[in-house]
Amino acid sequence: MGISSKITGLIQKSGQTLLDGLFPPQCPCCQDSVSSPGTLCANCWGKITFISKPTCYGCGLPFEYDMEADALCGHCLRARPSFEQAISVLRYDENSRDMILAFKHGDQTDQTISFAKWMARAGQELFESNPCLVPVPLHPKRLLKRRFNQSALLAREIARQTGLEVDTLSLKRIRHTDSQGNKNLKARTRNVKGAFEITPKGREILSGRHIVLIDDVYTTGATLEECAKTLLRAGATSASALTLGRVVRASVV
Repeated sequence: MGISSKITGLIQKSGQTLLDGLFPPQCPCCQDSVSSPGTLCANCWGKITFISKPTCYGCGLPFEYDMEADALCGHCLRARPSFEQAISVLRYDENSRDMILAFKHGDQTDQTISFAKWMARAGQELFESNPCLVPVPLHPKRLLKRRFNQSALLAREIARQTGLEVDTLSLKRIRHTDSQGNKNLKARTRNVKGAFEITPKGREILSGRHIVLIDDVYTTGATLEECAKTLLRAGATSASALTLGRVVRASVV
């Protein structure tokens, strides 16, 4: 490491120490004080369920017993997703729901760095092919109302932490769909059908690339499926998905 790199590192460390003094790190879940940014307090650590292998290679559903690395769940065996692989960091349940909703709807965007750090760690195998990160877009009307796209925030921060390329402009949501909440898979699929497109410039940028879609929560996979189809039609070689949370439902293997 050169002298300039050491000096830069010291400046960054000093700056972080100063920030930690002014704004002590908080647990992303309950906001209690913690030792360092991006860590959960002991109480929340025992409640949050991080997803680990074995999982379905297709949709990332956690298995309850050991399976081969490329094993598929019952749903993926019946209908393989258009995305090659999906990985999620943690279960979206009663213990993590408030934390994620506060980030998504409660303007707690200061948690972006922590969440992106978790996602970057979980998604390492997706990054081996040097993919382009593409966030699931919001329709302009919803973006105006919410003021930010949480998936884009995560994608940019993951790119900053990993050095990967990020593209927040090529994939567009062209139809203002109803909320996906309280809809089953069939209704969600119908709701987002034809809702996305790739810009002409985006076709040039993404053609021949492996894409990793970034989103906050994997519920049924309908939105990610439609995004993946759109990317593949535009010339992407393959698509995978990386999400912060995942709704876990039973699936017959």
